[in-house]
Amino acid sequence: MTEERRAAVLGSPITHSLSPELHRAAYRALGLSGWAYDMFEVDERALAPFMGTLDASWAGLSLTMPLKRAVIPLLDEVSPTAADIEAVNTVVFTEDGRRVGENTDVPGMLAALRERGVQRVPHAAVLGAGATAASALSALGRICDGEITAYVRSPERAREMRGWGERLGVCVTTTDWSRAAEALGAPLVVATTPAGATDALAGSVPERPGTLFDVLYEPWPTELAAAWQQRGGQLVGGLDLLVHQAVLQVELMTGAEHGPLAAMRRAGEAALTARGTLSGGLSG
Repeated sequence: MTEERRAAVLGSPITHSLSPELHRAAYRALGLSGWAYDMFEVDERALAPFMGTLDASWAGLSLTMPLKRAVIPLLDEVSPTAADIEAVNTVVFTEDGRRVGENTDVPGMLAALRERGVQRVPHAAVLGAGATAASALSALGRICDGEITAYVRSPERAREMRGWGERLGVCVTTTDWSRAAEALGAPLVVATTPAGATDALAGSVPERPGTLFDVLYEPWPTELAAAWQQRGGQLVGGLDLLVHQAVLQVELMTGAEHGPLAAMRRAGEAALTARGTLSGGLSG
């Protein structure tokens, strides 16, 4: 008899999530017929009661906003990476009943960059601040030999980014968003801003751009990403990040040695194409 195992993605809002398509595709590719993956609308107040209902059939949870920090007090253990940026996007339930918090966003970013041949950079730029920018700083700290410049919209955000830099041991300077076009000359630019925030920068892409890592995936491409690709720059997209971090989640939850990256990427692309929000492929 096949053992039934469960996993799900939680967050609020949650209906936009591609995680069910990615994880279900992984289960099919791995032959895990007894596994199910669902999504639940859960906010901070509902998180503890929800987790209290989970039985031994549960293998893990994927978490999106606003739960990545709220879940930490509910866990038995948190990985060093997740603790460093105070963000858990994965909960793994162990055989002895413990709840372990992990962060696959940071290693997912690094894996997405490695896939495009980006191993080391002399310096880098980050567009935006906030939780995703903190993950970017953590990832960049492992591959960037020099300074990281963050372009932000307020003095408060600037202080936050410098604080993250100090905490992570990363050399971070901050510059006002009005000078964001200057960021595009860096060998690696990580855009962590909401949809539309970088559209005005599309006309400022240099003649010979380096690598742009735009964490958005819907709609794709963004205006900045399209202009970057037209100039011949290397592009890493939000679906690349989403798939790579999900592969790591599948490995943590199922024990699989290698998550099925290609099958999961195909599932993500098919879902975005069906929504009408993907055109021209994901990466250059």
